[in-house]
Amino acid sequence: MTISISQQRTQRDSRNDRFFKGAVTIAGLFVLISLFAAAVMMFKGGFEAFQTFGLSFFTTPNWDVPQSQFGALVPVFGTVYTSLIALLIAVPISFGIAIFLTELAPSWLRLPVSSAIELLAGIPSIIYGMWGLFILVPFLGEHVFPWFSENLSEKPLIGSLFQGPPLGIGIGTAGLVLAIMVIPFIASVMREVFLTVPTQLKESAYALGSTTTEVVWNIVLPYTRSAVIGGIFLGLGRALGETMAVTFVIGNAYDLGLGLMNPGTSIASSIANEFGEAVDPLHKSTLLALGFVLFILTFIVLSIARLMLRSLNKRDGN
Repeated sequence: MTISISQQRTQRDSRNDRFFKGAVTIAGLFVLISLFAAAVMMFKGGFEAFQTFGLSFFTTPNWDVPQSQFGALVPVFGTVYTSLIALLIAVPISFGIAIFLTELAPSWLRLPVSSAIELLAGIPSIIYGMWGLFILVPFLGEHVFPWFSENLSEKPLIGSLFQGPPLGIGIGTAGLVLAIMVIPFIASVMREVFLTVPTQLKESAYALGSTTTEVVWNIVLPYTRSAVIGGIFLGLGRALGETMAVTFVIGNAYDLGLGLMNPGTSIASSIANEFGEAVDPLHKSTLLALGFVLFILTFIVLSIARLMLRSLNKRDGN
């Protein structure tokens, strides 16, 4: 009994469909497997540190290599602190860039500015670090930090933020460099989502007499707030894991404090500075444990972002 051409085609299509489904399933599982393997590797490598120090590993600021005393508090604090500083600077600027490109910029200027943002996003982090060390640090150390120290260090409430050696290297400089690095990512996301706002909505608001400011706050932002929050958390994730740029300008000192001009450290910079010279197995295990902590910290941040987006979608009835 011969098989008709249509049956042969059906069998071939079914076989190709099964092959395609298996291939994309493997591709999807590859991400989860890679993620799980990286987490297990870092946890296994840092198990000795977790076993030796216990919960005090997360609460002590001590970091003494000769005495084999290590604590993750200062690197974790420096990572979170510099990332929050970066967001405080980057989010308003990114919002302004996105609104300018979508609402105010003349058509001949939009393409050059958009291309410049994409170019900034593609610059390697070590270039940002070198620029920060050789250009930004001297400028801040000569013109900005001395003024802060002289005029703001004695102010109530905010004075402690501006106390410290005005050398140009420190937590504040690291946060500023991180802000410059994450601005292209956040601004690009905001620009793309702002472009999805239906033109009819904005034109209707303008027809009713709304100003550009009112259209942005009452139409554009409510329509795109979920995607905007996602873009902000994308920038936060980028800032949390940055290594070389922070290593150049943060000062790499295990000091705990809020002073923007004080040197500090982060998880990534600690690993980059010390992993190659770590001879003591406990020291190396501690650095791997820091890597696992950074992994968990990033996972928590992204999980919070997902929960916030889900809450907003439920509130909007989606």
